[in-house]
Amino acid sequence: MDFLHIFFPVSGVETSLLLPPLVAFVISFFSSMAGITGAFLILPFQMSVLGFVTPSVSATNFLYNVVGTPGGILRYIREGRMVWPLALAVTIGTLPGVLAGYYIRVRFLPDPRSFKLFVGIILLYIGMRVLKKILQPGGGAAGTNADFAISNVTYSPARMGFDFQARRVGVSTAAIVLLALAVGVIGGIYGIGGGAIIAPFCVAFLNIPVHTVAGAAIFGTFATSIVGVAIYSTVPFYNGQTAPPDWLLGILFGLGGLLGMYLGAACQKYVPERIIQAILAFVIFTVSGTYIFQYFK
Repeated sequence: MDFLHIFFPVSGVETSLLLPPLVAFVISFFSSMAGITGAFLILPFQMSVLGFVTPSVSATNFLYNVVGTPGGILRYIREGRMVWPLALAVTIGTLPGVLAGYYIRVRFLPDPRSFKLFVGIILLYIGMRVLKKILQPGGGAAGTNADFAISNVTYSPARMGFDFQARRVGVSTAAIVLLALAVGVIGGIYGIGGGAIIAPFCVAFLNIPVHTVAGAAIFGTFATSIVGVAIYSTVPFYNGQTAPPDWLLGILFGLGGLLGMYLGAACQKYVPERIIQAILAFVIFTVSGTYIFQYFK
């Protein structure tokens, strides 16, 4: 099997052709159920396991999202579980937020240790809110036989709504856009994009069912990741140089993510909401703990 062991000249990584797609498949299968692509785990895997530590690793992470997210998006669309007004509002807010976050990081926060601590504490609070929902009697108790169809979707500049599991879900359009903008700024500053944490914000603060927000969150991640790849490939942020992705490595990760997200989206409706919320809580506590720990190192 030595012929499968190759060297990636752009990143300097040397590994099996099968490892990146396999790792991405496992991570994306579970994380996509919660509206998360798993990029926040793919990044440390590239750095700690594969030894890919140059700025191009962030661009490669975005490329993984670009290639992998269409699998989940397609599945949610095919099953009629993509809430398009929600997806568009998330994208409209997240995209300029991520761009602003990149600028803030480069211009004002070359070593944002204090702000990381602040964000870590905020995320810790959000994680506690999600955990509280999990522990509530009957919280996330939707069974596998529940109707997951989304119907009667309405939208106006002021408010959007839809029917899901015998109840009407309504939310302010402005609230979604402003929340996505704030989350996008935070995600842009730290290079994780906005989609990685928009789903738990929507669940914790706007009380949107996690089964309905996942598709919209992944769609927002797809849009912002395209911009992320373009920025790293064309804008000379790092000592007057660009930091394009390792295209082959990113595509290999993306192919695993493509299949993982497609199957994860397909299986999501068979997984109780409480378990999906637990995935969200895990993501939040992991990112929060990382930010807080790095402040005291």
